[in-house]
Amino acid sequence: MKKEKLIVYADGGSRGNPGPAGVGVVIANVQDQPIKKYSQAIGEKTNNEAEYEAVIFALQKIRHLFGKQKTRDLEIEIRVDSELVARQLGGKYKIMEEKLFPLFIKIWNLKMDFGHISFIEIPREKNREADRLANEAMDEENAKIKMQKSKLF
Repeated sequence: MKKEKLIVYADGGSRGNPGPAGVGVVIANVQDQPIKKYSQAIGEKTNNEAEYEAVIFALQKIRHLFGKQKTRDLEIEIRVDSELVARQLGGKYKIMEEKLFPLFIKIWNLKMDFGHISFIEIPREKNREADRLANEAMDEENAKIKMQKSKLF
């Protein structure tokens, strides 16, 4: 029996490094047709932390969408435009940034609920929708921070 495959586009970013951050995720079928799209503000993070958080967010959303049982039968290809994240999660680069260790471990633990997961580095222009969603979340986070600051004065 052939496993069902999902293509997942994930992107994270921050305005400033660190700064208000957001993640965007597009879950698609093998024909590259979107099944679901998600975005979320994630507070103040560095760019690298946000990229990792996007992968965590994607895995959590897939598990929620398909259920723990079905996720074991899925083949998942996570596409990111971060060379660092793709190569660290693919085991090609060592993790040097201490802040990323807990995020790496969280992904490692999440992977146990899934069948096969691969991490693919793609050009930024092929990740436009996930990037747009992440930017939307960053804009929301930025607006919240400005609103909170304006209430202080």
